Amino acid sequence: MIIAQISDTHINLNTPGSDQRLLDFETVIHDINSLDPQPNLIIHSGDIVQNGRMEEYAEATRILSKATAPVYVMAGNKDNRKNLKKSFAKDTYISAVSKFIEYEINDFPIRLIMVDTLNTHSNKGHFCDSRQESLVKMINSETTKPIAVFMHHPPCAINVGPDPFHFDNLDAMEGLCDTLQHSDRVISIFCGHVHRSTTAQIANIPVTVTTAIATQIRWGDYPAQLSKIPVYNLHRYDQDWGFITESRIASSNY
Repeated sequence: MIIAQISDTHINLNTPGSDQRLLDFETVIHDINSLDPQPNLIIHSGDIVQNGRMEEYAEATRILSKATAPVYVMAGNKDNRKNLKKSFAKDTYISAVSKFIEYEINDFPIRLIMVDTLNTHSNKGHFCDSRQESLVKMINSETTKPIAVFMHHPPCAINVGPDPFHFDNLDAMEGLCDTLQHSDRVISIFCGHVHRSTTAQIANIPVTVTTAIATQIRWGDYPAQLSKIPVYNLHRYDQDWGFITESRIASSNY
């Protein structure tokens, strides 16, 4: 099984640099389409757009519609839940009645659970009692397969930016960590948000963070020839070995 994870495209329109963000996004989708074998699915782990506007989501859905693999999206701190739901309503995997954008994918040897960490009052993440209840319910809804969890904000210290913690409340973050350890079937956590590729650990669960697709705002030192070339993650799952992740440099021939 292969998962292509993209994150933090931050699509905005009619502002300096907006054309580059669109090009970065288009380049990545073109590169994913060129893969052989094709990934089983593409997961966008949030901050699809910059301002949560419908016209921004229209551009994002236009680009994502070119993907040959199935696409699943999540909310990041720059997203607007209402407009995101409207924009992706035809795909049906996001509940129209749920307050949060949280769901599970059960079609593969490993279950994939999407957690909503969007905080409407801050760029930092949040995890409330309602979301905790939903996560426990999703974890417990099937008891034979291993689980990978995707969320926008890393639920642990990541030393990028002025504050290593990316939740508004450490108790909420610790509550999320405790919930993730509720079952030993949770074997991996995948995130975005910090615009840098890195790894961490929660107890015995590895945390893998993918960088921003938007090359203008990613962290890290890149050679000059890669400064405008987006990078994304491919997660390959094997039932015997678990996950192996590679960072892929998208082809610049688009």
